[in-house]
Amino acid sequence: MKSAIPGNMYSHFTARLSKKKPTSEPARHARRAQQNSNPVSLSNTILTICLVFLFLPLFVIVVYSFNKAKGMTWSGFSLVWYEKLFFNSTKLWTSFNNSLIIAFASAFVSTVLGTLAAIGVNWYRFRGRTYIQTVSFLPMVLPEVIIGISMLIFFSAVNVPLGMMTIFIAHTTFCLPFVFLMVLARLDEFDFSIIEAAHDLGASERQTLFKVIIPAIMPGIMSGFLMSVTMSLEDFVITFFVSGPGSTTLPLYVFSMVRPWASRFCSGIS
Repeated sequence: MKSAIPGNMYSHFTARLSKKKPTSEPARHARRAQQNSNPVSLSNTILTICLVFLFLPLFVIVVYSFNKAKGMTWSGFSLVWYEKLFFNSTKLWTSFNNSLIIAFASAFVSTVLGTLAAIGVNWYRFRGRTYIQTVSFLPMVLPEVIIGISMLIFFSAVNVPLGMMTIFIAHTTFCLPFVFLMVLARLDEFDFSIIEAAHDLGASERQTLFKVIIPAIMPGIMSGFLMSVTMSLEDFVITFFVSGPGSTTLPLYVFSMVRPWASRFCSGIS
């Protein structure tokens, strides 16, 4: 009976009868993906706990923004604070505009300088290359208090008045290493044979830079730019040291509003 049936049809027929799972590589990957898609796995549980831990304080702030009273005691639903925010908070919106201007300006400059520095360090070999890489990481590891005091001493030594320009310089300084690191990490995965192919096709150095290298590392550039904007918007310590009259940013304004309430709260506890 077996000899009357072709070999491939017989093997297929017996495999269907035995109902054995295929052992090919795609089948094993499919089974592994199905096993990892369990919604109650340990990794999904840990991820959910971390997300709840991170976003729960924000949820509490949103809920209490509708509180009628100033404290943490709920006294009724009200939109009075949103009314004051949008109609009676000129200084707050001015400080918010200052934060936006400084954030995007410093992020743009730090992104341009960090991208060019990463391309130059990764592409060329020159004396002091290792020294530049080491020094560029110092603003990432130094405490913000030390950076703020150092910049304040520097601006005072060169007689630069404190204001928007000093905040811009300070934010560009501490955002630059993050852009440099992200673009450099992207360049480590870059296939430089593409550059050789561009040169073989007659592309100049400038054409290779703007039409080959920069489009290929654009994800790293955008990541550095967005991180720079975020860090500049939320920075308080360094801005506190290098800010001057008329250059209040949003974190400084919020701190000036919270400080009297915090002083009364601490005095009540003591």
